Order: sequence, then C-alpha cells, then structure tokens
Amino acid sequence: MAERASGETLLFLTDEQLRKGIEAMFFAYRGFTADPDRILQGMDYGRAHHRAVHFIHRSQGTTVSNLLAILGVTKQSLNRVLRTLIDDGLVRSEKGRKDARERHLYLTAKGAELERALSDAQRARMRAAYRAAGPAAVAGFRQVLEAMMDPEMRLAYNRLKEGGA
Repeated sequence: MAERASGETLLFLTDEQLRKGIEAMFFAYRGFTADPDRILQGMDYGRAHHRAVHFIHRSQGTTVSNLLAILGVTKQSLNRVLRTLIDDGLVRSEKGRKDARERHLYLTAKGAELERALSDAQRARMRAAYRAAGPAAVAGFRQVLEAMMDPEMRLAYNRLKEGGA
C-alpha cells in the first residue's frame, strides 16, 4: 500500500518539479560526457565516435545496419564515423559469411583500449553517484530511464541487457 501511495503522489508532480528534473538531466549529461570528451578531444573524435565504439564493444560483430538502428543516425553520418575509426585502426569491418553485403564490425586491440579508457571514466562517475544515492535510488533511476525510452529503443536496450545484438 505504501508503494502505491508514493507512486500516486508522483503522478501529481508540478511543472516546476518536472522542470527541475529536466534541468538535472541536462547537467548530469554534461558531467557524464565530460570525461570522455576530454579523452576524445586530443584525437579529433566526438561523441558519435564514442557511441559507435561503445556499441561495437557491447556487440562484437554487430552489423552496420544494427548499429544504425541502435544509434538512430543517418547512414551517411555513421559511415563518416566508421571510416575514421577504421582508417585509424580502432575498428575492423568484415564481410558477412552468409550475406557478403553485410558488414560486421569489431574493435581492434587499439579500439578496445580506447573503449576501456572511455568506459572506465564513465563507470567511475556512475559508481560514485550510485554509492552516494544508495540501492533504492539506483533501481528507481534505472526504472525512470527505461520508462522514458521510446518502445523500439527499449527493445534494443533489452536485447543488449540480455547480451544480444
């Protein structure tokens, strides 16, 4: 009953309370991306490169088509990012065994090293925030984030959680 009562009170948040939450998300995002941005700055890479490296790492062998769907970017934009990552020796692309038109993406050792540096920085920030907030807040935060996802993105997220591509 207590859960229901506290859940019902959340249905009546004021616009100002929601605005504060939105502003907190903006500032948290700045903090969450600041460390990787500093790492990438000297390499002439940006957040698009970071996202590509992250999701290729999460699903080694993922196809370009799958990465396009996950990132929600244009083919032209992704090709520009992949071209630099491949040319710089961070990602390798292989033709599909079943369908030669497919390109499967893998991080090289150099790419894995960059991914580790980027994710280590973000994990340290998340770990500190989670410790400060406590287990109940962590679970609630994840619920809020999942509830904010569009249905098709939630499906992609759930596949990643389950270890799929």
